[in-house]
Parts: sequence; C-alpha cells; structure tokens
Amino acid sequence: MNVSEYKSKELIAQYGVRIPEGRVAWSAQEAEEQSRKIKSEKYVVKAQIGAGGRGLAGGIKFAAAPSSVREEAQRMIGKTLVTAQTGEIGELVHAVYVEAAVPIAQDFFIALTLDPDTAQPRLLASTRGGVEFEQMALMDPEIVKSCAFGADEAGQSALSSFLEELGFPNVPGALEMLTCARRAFVENDMTLLEINPFALTKSGDWVAVDAKISLDGNAVFRHPEFETLADEQHYSAAERIAQENDINLVKLTGNIGVVVNGAGLGLAINDMLVDAGGKPANFMDIRTTASSFDIAKGVELLLDDPNVRLILLNVHGGGMTVCDTVAEGVAFAYSRTKRRLPLVVRLEGQNVDWGLRILKDRNLPVEIFNDMTSAVNHAVERAGRS
Repeated sequence: MNVSEYKSKELIAQYGVRIPEGRVAWSAQEAEEQSRKIKSEKYVVKAQIGAGGRGLAGGIKFAAAPSSVREEAQRMIGKTLVTAQTGEIGELVHAVYVEAAVPIAQDFFIALTLDPDTAQPRLLASTRGGVEFEQMALMDPEIVKSCAFGADEAGQSALSSFLEELGFPNVPGALEMLTCARRAFVENDMTLLEINPFALTKSGDWVAVDAKISLDGNAVFRHPEFETLADEQHYSAAERIAQENDINLVKLTGNIGVVVNGAGLGLAINDMLVDAGGKPANFMDIRTTASSFDIAKGVELLLDDPNVRLILLNVHGGGMTVCDTVAEGVAFAYSRTKRRLPLVVRLEGQNVDWGLRILKDRNLPVEIFNDMTSAVNHAVERAGRS
C-alpha cells in the first residue's frame, strides 16, 4: 500500500526524521491559506500522486508568495499529471502539499528495503540524489550502493564506515537520521522507505525533502491506524470494485483482457503479450481467498470495458485457487452479460479437467491451449483482427 508524500512525512517525523514545515491542501484557495501559516520566504507546491517523476513532469513548482502558491495549486489540482511512472494514462491530482523551500547544499538518495536473504532492513544510498536520480541510476546502476542495516552496535559501526566510504558529509548527523528512519521502517511494517532528496542544507543539517513509503498490506491488521489509508489510494471505480472482491486489478491501455491467479504469473503473461506484439488491457491477480463470485466480478469488469476485444485466461490451479473455481467464476460472468468476447484459455493444475469441462459445457466462446506461449500468440493474433 503506497502512502502519499505528506502522510509519509508525518509518519517518519514522529520518529525524529527532520522534514521541512509543510501542509496539505485540497483546493487552490486552501493552498494559499496554508502557505501563510508556514514561516518561509519561498514555498514549494507539490502534486500529491502515488507515482514518482513529478519534478520532471511539472508536478513540483516553486512559489515566491502565497498568491503564487494559489496559482500553482490551481494548475495542478483536478488535473491529470503524466510522468514516466504513470504511463500515458496519468494520475489525477486530488491535493497538493505546500512546504517551506529548503536551502539545499547537496542532494543525496537513500532508501530502506527488505533484504530477501536475511529478512532484515537494507540501506540503498547514493551521493547523487534529486529529481534526475532515476535517469542517472538507469544509465549507471553503480551510483547506488547497499549495506546491511543492523540495529546493534556492530551494525551502526558498519553503516558509519559505509557512509564515509561513499563520501557522505556529516556522517554522525546522517547516521542519527537513518537510525530514526530504520525504526519507523521496522515498527510500521514498511516494504519501502525512500527519501530523495535526502538533503544536506547550507547550515549542515540533514533533511528529508521528499519521502515515499510503501506499507505491507498483509500487516494492516497490526496497524488499525492505517486502515483509513486505503480510502486515500484513489483507485478507479473498476479497481475499487476489484479490491472489494479479492481481485488485484490495474487498468492499462491495451485490448487484451487478462485473468490470472498470482502476481508473478500475471506479470509474466503481460510481458509475454508485449513481447509478442500485443497490448494487455489490465494486470489482474486473483487472490487465494477469492470465491467464484469474486472472480465473476473481476471478469465482468473486463467484459464491460469497451477497449477489451478478447479475454486471455491463464490459471495454474493449486492450493486454495483451483481450476474449477476460476472456471465457475468466468462462466457466471459470461451468463450475466450479452457481450460474448472470445475467451483464450490455458488451464493447468488442480481440477483442470473439471474446469475445462465447465467452460465447454456452458457454451462459452472458448479456445483452449496447452501452453502459455501458444495461448499468448493466439490471443495477440486474434485481438489484432477482432
């Protein structure tokens, strides 16, 4: 679960991470009013969206006066911001964050993530932060170094040496901030805590000028205070319906509807579609807890999408999600609509024979394939001439 910048900053500030003074606003008038409460000679107006790349896309603007803050907020709120991470669909700006401009001497990048080998926090760091960091890292991945981030004395000593070797100035100050960030990361079950820029001010202090947090959705039961954050995710109507029915759905811009059980399998199928020259209309992951009625809701969303020309169903039955449960959901969805989109199917695993029988006996417009490659290639060809 991704957390907006202003909420991310509020959270890490509670643990002692230094942030600029700032306030969120949901209208241009409110942005001007909030800026008057901030002690600063210059302000920064930031579009609050989940994707990165705002700075290069016009989503971060400086303003010299409260009236200018209002003008910049007016240009952002209610508009769609397209960044390198949003894709061509873009993301609607519902609010802006107004904060005091920081006199930055140098930009750095830091991030905390989980090390899959040790299940412990790991620090990623670079002496080259700022709005162009992602482009720089793509061209030269070596600018980012990593270090295990233990909480004991040995871990602190190793981290101090790591920062010194990278060339971080004021290492004691950086270490103090990073220790606070680590505690926030662990105690709140984060999967990512990114601070970019992690800025050194002209007075020699470290400040988190921007922050991005991802929380582990599976750990929300331990944090009832985070339950309201789901309402701030700004899902589309289709994505919200999917979430309510144990389906992970992300709308894309293609014409091939994809129904898959498993996030990794879903990503693999979408990659295969693109490699074959096709365009997926969505990413879909049927959760293990989804019933056949939940699955039907997800399929109905694709059947109702006028951009979708056919549906590619790729399921590996096992565990709690078996082939016949998925087939029942698909059949139920088709029974509730007059739209008979071609259905390209590859089923394997538990109850596969029963699942295929359901699809055939319900007289669905189904074409069955034994392997993913054949199913993908046929789907791409069929969508191109549908």
